[in-house]
Amino acid sequence: MTDYLTLFKEWVVTLGEKHGVNPMLLGCLYLGSKVCFFSTLGYVIKNLRAKKPILFPLLFAFTFFSIPYVYLIIAGRNISVWVYVFIAFVFLYGIFSIWKKLTAKPVPPAEDLPGDTI
Repeated sequence: MTDYLTLFKEWVVTLGEKHGVNPMLLGCLYLGSKVCFFSTLGYVIKNLRAKKPILFPLLFAFTFFSIPYVYLIIAGRNISVWVYVFIAFVFLYGIFSIWKKLTAKPVPPAEDLPGDTI
């Protein structure tokens, strides 16, 4: 098992060198941006329910969502076209997903029926 982990690590480092990106930095950007993205998305939903403006929190959420991909586009070299197509689909799916979450009607809590006891 240790051999496989070593081979995987060497493959990732070689891939990073080939494409001009630091795999550790890309991984940290990815994980960190997702934590910030979901935090700001929660803030957007909170503002939406309170009928407060959502433009700036939504822009921050989108910015956090796109940080690792922008790094890959700017710093990367010799990257296949399919990676750019994949990034475009990720952005489109992210926009669609956020739109669905924001436009979904809240489900009212289930009320206890008469005669139900716990």
